[in-house]
Amino acid sequence: MEEIFYKEIGELSRLLESGEISSEELTKAFIKRTAEVDEKVEAVLSSDEVGALEMARASDGRRREGRSLGELDGIPVGLKDVLALKGRPLTCASKMLEHFKSPYTGTAVEKLQKAGAVFWGRLNLDEFAMGSSCENSAFKKTKNPWDLSRIPGGSSGGSAAAVAAGECAGALGSDTGGSIRQPASLCGVVGLKPTYGMVSRYGLAAFASSLDQIGPFGRSVRDCALLLSTVAGRDPRDSTSVDAGEIDFLANCSEGAEERNFKGKKIGVPKEYFEGGMSPEVEKSVREAIGKCSELGAEVLEVSLPHTDLAIPVYYIIATAEASSNLARYDGIRYTHRSERASDVVDLYFKSRAEGFGEEVKRRIILGSYVLSSGYYDAYYLRAQKVRTLIRRDFDEAFKKVDVLMTPTSPTVAFKFGEKSGDPLSMYLSDIFTINVNLAGLPGISLPCGFSGDGLPIGLQMIGKPFSEAELLGYAHAYERSTDFHTRRPSL
Repeated sequence: MEEIFYKEIGELSRLLESGEISSEELTKAFIKRTAEVDEKVEAVLSSDEVGALEMARASDGRRREGRSLGELDGIPVGLKDVLALKGRPLTCASKMLEHFKSPYTGTAVEKLQKAGAVFWGRLNLDEFAMGSSCENSAFKKTKNPWDLSRIPGGSSGGSAAAVAAGECAGALGSDTGGSIRQPASLCGVVGLKPTYGMVSRYGLAAFASSLDQIGPFGRSVRDCALLLSTVAGRDPRDSTSVDAGEIDFLANCSEGAEERNFKGKKIGVPKEYFEGGMSPEVEKSVREAIGKCSELGAEVLEVSLPHTDLAIPVYYIIATAEASSNLARYDGIRYTHRSERASDVVDLYFKSRAEGFGEEVKRRIILGSYVLSSGYYDAYYLRAQKVRTLIRRDFDEAFKKVDVLMTPTSPTVAFKFGEKSGDPLSMYLSDIFTINVNLAGLPGISLPCGFSGDGLPIGLQMIGKPFSEAELLGYAHAYERSTDFHTRRPSL
């Protein structure tokens, strides 16, 4: 049982299949681990021990009867607390939804249920997924397992930290501007943002609907491939989801595949991503990782994404505009926080939203309302959408020359709590390497590629063509298996 909570999902599945361990024993091991470390890490907002053990016993029963549902059957998986699971809390880490329980289950979570996964832990985040540090949660500040004085990244900081700390075998998060990849980088795990439309958003509490995408966290690239293969696919309940056909996401993650995945491929290195503002340690590790991929058979070319510097302003116009619309439903009238100090119905709207939302959420609602307002729509929102098209065209041109792009995931390693919270622009720049991927709707993955002098993880981002997840996972797997960075663990 020693350190079983750090084994990859495939290894855990083999142990379950061989009968060396039961799902109930495995789930109890994760429950015990969470009890031991979450007081320090604070990744879990709520948990259901009784429900998790019931799911584990059901899995054991299926295996005894020869009805196993596959590799995920009986595996404890955590959920970012923006994903709907019937009867369980759905707080979005906000006072606005503090007492709300979901009346239904979202598609991605439903697919995990049907695969037999055991749900362990509703995981912390920046409120309504708005943030890059997990400091904006209304309930607790998740710590980075590698250094408890530092942030885990955001907004899916709880998901990344829980996987890194061994509190669950894998997790689902959501990525609007880097919210899976950036915390994965800072916590030393693997995080995948799929192509927009690859995974149904039905049951995901919306932040920015044209940018949001559900994706997996894992200890390895193969773990992410396995989770993606379970949750991906067209969903009639989400009109933006896409039927991408039958894709074998695991095909390029098998033993020995690393020897062929890079042969004859071209890696593009965007010059704009290496022009100042980056930690020297991050640049060194990322360049060494790209060099390693070259040794595995790939050709490295410099490419240009000329509109990269416009990503931050474009993102914070489009994302805040969509947020202001999506969050209008939280009004104090229906199922959200309702102020007890209101004197009339208009006052009820004002006070409920003022009390229920945190400062960052209010800031983004105000920004979004402004750029959508009469007289400013054309100058800001419409222009941002036009520049978004230019950003997408930059990627289209680059992918005419190369098969995959490689960049840093984050310009720095994890910073200390409070270091950037007083300067919103500095905080927003934490996502400068990830935002373009969401604006263009592309798949991106972050995986460990080194450590700083202080022992903090550094992430390599790989960006693929639309719906090229199988190839992207293959490149990431090939690099991962040529190093040992993904095997290192924080000393909690």
